[in-house]
Amino acid sequence: MGEPRRIRKKYTTPRHLWHRARLEEEKALKKEYGCKNMREIWRMRAILRKFRNQARKLIGITGEQAEKEKKELLGKLHRLGLLEEGKDSLDDVLALTLKDVMERRLQTLVFRKGIAKTLREARQLITHGHIYVDGRKVTSPNYLVLKEEENKIYKVS
Repeated sequence: MGEPRRIRKKYTTPRHLWHRARLEEEKALKKEYGCKNMREIWRMRAILRKFRNQARKLIGITGEQAEKEKKELLGKLHRLGLLEEGKDSLDDVLALTLKDVMERRLQTLVFRKGIAKTLREARQLITHGHIYVDGRKVTSPNYLVLKEEENKIYKVS
């Protein structure tokens, strides 16, 4: 019968693949955050784009439903740790950068907390199943860690 859901790409490729400035910027990001390939950067960029497009849409409309959606968007970004508690406007959502999203990845947090000595070691620990988040084994280095889960990251040998 087949799979009931349609499988889609979670990223979009750049319009001009061989643009030098973009390549250099992505190469630096890849090295700084220990990404395996450019696709991981494009995926994080797509997540950021989705949040920013939603904020742009909500700035333009008013009403009860718009306020509800605005509150939900800001709540989600606070839970993810992308926005601090004092920042409660859609302009703050538009000011988010790719580095803000990359800092919330599990691989980055495992390295920053000192569980792993290098980003490569952090990635290996995660993919081999040695890292648990809030009692659950997470094997994806691109997992976006919630603010409340940040203190519940630990290594199991």
